[in-house]
Amino acid sequence: MKSSFISEFKEREYFNQCTNLEELEKLMNTNKISAYIGFDCTAQSLHVGSLLQIMCLRMLQKYGHKPIVLLGGGTTMIGDPSGKEETRKILTESDIKKNINSIKKVFSIFLDNKNTKTKPIFVNNNKWLGKLNYIKFLREIGKHFTINKMLSFDSVKLRLEREQSLSYMEFNYMILQAYDFLELNKKNNCVVQIGGSDQWGNIVNGVELVKRYSSKQVYGLTTPLITLASGAKMGKTEKGAIWLDKKLLSPYDYWQFWRNTDDRDVIKFLKMFTDKKISEIEEIKNKDINELKIILANEATTMLHGKIAAVKAAETAKKTFTSGSFGDDLPVVKIKREKFESGLNIVDLVVESKLLNSKSEVRRMIKNLGIKVNNKTIESDKITVLLSEFNNSVLKLSQGKKKHILIKLTP
Repeated sequence: MKSSFISEFKEREYFNQCTNLEELEKLMNTNKISAYIGFDCTAQSLHVGSLLQIMCLRMLQKYGHKPIVLLGGGTTMIGDPSGKEETRKILTESDIKKNINSIKKVFSIFLDNKNTKTKPIFVNNNKWLGKLNYIKFLREIGKHFTINKMLSFDSVKLRLEREQSLSYMEFNYMILQAYDFLELNKKNNCVVQIGGSDQWGNIVNGVELVKRYSSKQVYGLTTPLITLASGAKMGKTEKGAIWLDKKLLSPYDYWQFWRNTDDRDVIKFLKMFTDKKISEIEEIKNKDINELKIILANEATTMLHGKIAAVKAAETAKKTFTSGSFGDDLPVVKIKREKFESGLNIVDLVVESKLLNSKSEVRRMIKNLGIKVNNKTIESDKITVLLSEFNNSVLKLSQGKKKHILIKLTP
């Protein structure tokens, strides 16, 4: 049987809920449709937590459908309360514009821009939200929403149950997101919104608004929220977000993130975050787990940073962990030569390099023999690092077995 968008969507474990799965599957099997996913623009880059949604956009293109990328210039000014325990920091319009321009570059890497039939459409909802007449909006759109139902959605209910403040501004978010769907349906004939499971209430509101306003049938489709087997949230680590921008995270660190995947998550992530066919994953699933992790790291890094960067990262990891040498692709931190002329204390060096964030952390790590300089274990926090330790103005600093950086001297 020929694979369809919905069948592969399920096979890759993307599926969570749908407002009418049977109808949507029939529609997508017989027509080429437009579907949208919205992205908040609260930072200058998306991180791995948004990657599942990007993979859904790629799959839409694969089956000949047209993805619409909604960059929330308007809704980012409000802040989505879904899953949040407090009100988001309000960004200026100028900051949001900068973030949008930066985030767009990520999509140019992951999505095909050559095929005119499936080329993504980029929209900024500030285009219509920024022009709303409040009284007119309340009369035409607000009348379709009841406070009773709005209070029943998790994004609102959980905040109220915890007695955490929810501003009227945030309370309006779900109406604005529903209005986005209506606008995209009118202007771009968009019939599907895809989002994470935490967006279910907002998406259902949009589906119902379109039906009430224009009697048209549209659909909502959600993906599961990804948590790691360890229980941590996808995309966030102890050391910060796993950014999809090499200016914020090096290809090597991105490769290492996937290489360090928990054993229990490897097969699932091969399905979700690579283009490998499900049949190919089935064939290799019994291989050595470390070999599978390298395949995952190579595939994921190639998709974002290209084949050369992925190969380079893999070679660097092999050199670093197997032969104990420096490796060519380790992250580099530049520090002025003069700081080492009289010797720089190891604790100060580790904090300045941002390998660890606090001196107490560094001392604890040294006590546990977890800090190395040029592969030699540091046994005292009183050690000073001298210029003589540098080889061609480069020194390797390591925390544990997996985190390595190069310190490079500058004039």
